[in-house]
Parts: sequence; structure tokens; C-alpha cells
Amino acid sequence: MIRIGVIGQSGDIPTELQQLAHEVGREIALRGAILLSGGTNGVMECASKGAKEANGLVVGILPGDTMDRANKYIDIPINTGLSFDYRSLILVHSSDALIMVGGGNGTLGELSAAYLNLKPVVILEPSGGWAKKVRNMAFEEAYLDERKSTKLDYAQTAKEALDIALSRVGCI
Repeated sequence: MIRIGVIGQSGDIPTELQQLAHEVGREIALRGAILLSGGTNGVMECASKGAKEANGLVVGILPGDTMDRANKYIDIPINTGLSFDYRSLILVHSSDALIMVGGGNGTLGELSAAYLNLKPVVILEPSGGWAKKVRNMAFEEAYLDERKSTKLDYAQTAKEALDIALSRVGCI
């Protein structure tokens, strides 16, 4: 099964962002892929809820050694024993492609890790945060640096994000 990672900010997030994350999770499940995320709250919880409501499989790559931070929609919690930033590397390496929904500083780090590891990333631009800013800051609007390691993709809807992500891993 294809593993799609969802990256985005934790904590309290606006209603519009909750809805977009939920749609992304739902779309992942409807396409028969596994949703991977950091497993906590915010974008991760909303995407997990969307996937679960569509009978999807949800894996949470959790910081620390306990499951107390896992959201209630996680099917398979993976305790990494690591801090938030290091557990993000496991999420990136475990995903076939990633979808960026909104995002703060931690999400920007995950985007950079994905880029360095040649993982396809689809940026859901209407979700705000760093997702809204990346294109304008990117080298030639498509790369994180002049080496052009791997092209960033942009989407306007959850469905489009999944179409692109799946095509980048050879499923469409």
C-alpha cells in the first residue's frame, strides 16, 4: 500500500484549515493509501479523523515513549522515543509522498527534510501558513535551492493534491 504523509502544524488551528486537513485525510483513505502523520493534534488529528471516517488506516509517528499525545483516530501508534524534530525524520523516510497542509516552523523543517531525501511533496496552497508562502520563496517557484534536487508540486484542493502525490509515486 502507498503511504502518504501529512505534514502541518499542531495545536489549535482555524476551522478552514481543519476542513482542508480533514478532506486530505478522507481523500487518502478513499484512494486506498495509508495516512502517516506525527499523530498528535492540529492538522494531524483532522487528517486522521477524515481518513478514519472513510475507513482508512492511520499511522501516527509519535514523539516520546508514551501514547498520551496520540490523537484518538490513530490505528497504529509508533512511539519513537524521540523529540518532535527527530520523529519528523522517521515520518519523512516512511512516506512515499507527503502533502503539506498549512504549517509553521516544524512543518518547514519537514518540507526541507523531504526535499533533501528526494521525497515528493505536494503543497496545498490554500491551507495557509508556510504552504501559502513556499512558491513565492522557492527557487524558480519549484525548488528549495539551485541544485533542483526534486520539484515541489502545488495543489488547490485535496483531490488535486492526491492526484499529484499518487502520480509522483507511479500510481496514476
